[in-house]
Amino acid sequence: MMEITIKILQFVLSFSLLVVIHEFGHFIFARMFGTRVEKFYLFFDPWFSLFKFKRGGTEYGIGWIPFGGYVKISGMVDESMDTEQLKQPVQPWEFRAKPAWQRLLIMLGGVMMNVLLALCIYIGMSYAWGDRYMANKDVAYGYAFNELAHEIGFRDGDRILLVDGQQVEDAAQVFPMIVIDQARTVTVERDGERVEVAIAPEYMPQLLETKAFMTPRVPFIVTEAVKGGAAAEAGFQPGDTLVAFNGEPMRYFDQYQPALADHAGQTVEIVVSRLRDGAAVTDTLPVQLTTEGQLGVKLMGPYDLIPLQTYSYTFWQAIPAGFHRTGTELANYWKQIKLIFSPKTEAYKSLGGIIAIGNIFPSFWSWEAFWQITAFLSIVLAVMNILPIPALDGGHVMFLFFEVITGRKPGDKFMERAQIVGIAILFALLIFANGNDIYRFFIK
Repeated sequence: MMEITIKILQFVLSFSLLVVIHEFGHFIFARMFGTRVEKFYLFFDPWFSLFKFKRGGTEYGIGWIPFGGYVKISGMVDESMDTEQLKQPVQPWEFRAKPAWQRLLIMLGGVMMNVLLALCIYIGMSYAWGDRYMANKDVAYGYAFNELAHEIGFRDGDRILLVDGQQVEDAAQVFPMIVIDQARTVTVERDGERVEVAIAPEYMPQLLETKAFMTPRVPFIVTEAVKGGAAAEAGFQPGDTLVAFNGEPMRYFDQYQPALADHAGQTVEIVVSRLRDGAAVTDTLPVQLTTEGQLGVKLMGPYDLIPLQTYSYTFWQAIPAGFHRTGTELANYWKQIKLIFSPKTEAYKSLGGIIAIGNIFPSFWSWEAFWQITAFLSIVLAVMNILPIPALDGGHVMFLFFEVITGRKPGDKFMERAQIVGIAILFALLIFANGNDIYRFFIK
């Protein structure tokens, strides 16, 4: 229960910050150009609000429906669908009275602030924590792959050299590059030779759905034999490296997983390599596996065996690093949006709603993880809001560009109808995304 509570608290805090910053972007540009802002709300408030106060002609408050927020700008057709005001003569403080370039900046203000927030977070993270990553070149034993990867043509132990001819520095970026960039070839080192693995386009829907496509391969090295367990009784010691199973040479953890499962509850013989008097020797240890196929040992993982690369930044170095990361995340998310709107990739099936977003947060409190996720969600909010869908900022921007180019302003009736269509589209997307969550949670 505590883990769920921590997830919810992180989600609410992050979401509230993102909404307030986004709406503040619209608010500040509106006020800058002398446009009246009637309301500034976190969450929506039909019929009543949880909290409100009025200052400087603007009502500030918190609504009771926790799905976003809004600013109500005088003389603008928005999601409130308040058309009565539009029937009155145009007033100089209204949105519709302002020149197109000012209305454009007011509408872009939210997106601009979300990008600025992500930039500030990435600069702060670079300065506070630097960059920590597992270098692809340091994955000395190659990768272990899942069944889909084997079907495509990868083999356990392959070392990734190039993805579509490009070197990948960060091991964690190999799979995203394959999927987001829809790579066609991956160059691997296999048994001392370079091999080209071709990825057919028809695999893309499965790649988007797959989990644990690849993990760094590591030897099975014991760090501790659990006290009172079968391994401890059999004589396993910290530092033992497993090298054979029932007479078959076997060294890597991914090889032992299915072998142990297949012999659950049985007595097996495991050969271990260990140091004795400074020399490497081997011992054969018979051990009774549990009914779950467990040895009863703790072992070294990738982060114990593969050193993390760490790069620290001064404050001034953190600024360009933050700009670079913001640009990279924006570009990558645009590519993901392209995949979602491409039916052949079936990426739309991975679209998630509230549950999916909440599950991004860890079940423990980590400020580094919190800020990293918040920055990413700020990028997501910026990109989603700039899509040319009526009712989103991008829809208003699209009509404003039309006005600037043609010199003709869309009529209020047209904008009302477009707003209704946009709201219908957004509700459909919201239902679909949260429906995906429910399907994955309860059925899949």
